[in-house]
Amino acid sequence: MMSGLIIKNMSFKVGQTLTITGVTKPDATNFAVNIGPDEQNITMHINPRFNAHGDENTIVCNSYQGGNWCEEQRGEGFPFQLGEEFQMTIHFTPAEFVVTLSDGSTINFPNRMGAEKYSFINFDGEVRVKSFEIK
Repeated sequence: MMSGLIIKNMSFKVGQTLTITGVTKPDATNFAVNIGPDEQNITMHINPRFNAHGDENTIVCNSYQGGNWCEEQRGEGFPFQLGEEFQMTIHFTPAEFVVTLSDGSTINFPNRMGAEKYSFINFDGEVRVKSFEIK
């Protein structure tokens, strides 16, 4: 079961960009942004890990379908700082999500479910979301 900020029945469509501004907690171990059709299926899970699940200063991306995690993809670099504000933009194309981080680095993650619209977003973990906007 997901916790944190849950947004349902919204519309994030191909061609749109989601911009998130947040602040990690000073003692954060990790946080996640989840996008999908519903709570049971996540097409994009982006999980910056300061020190969690055996990883340090690593960004892990994945999908959750049919009750199982798929193959992990790890990003290069780690621009997040404990207790500091960050911005992340997620541009949604038919084939992939292009995630741009605060330092300008990008992560390309495939749209594994292939939908053109997702209606569920969840912000979970040790982060305070200051704003999010879909354009």
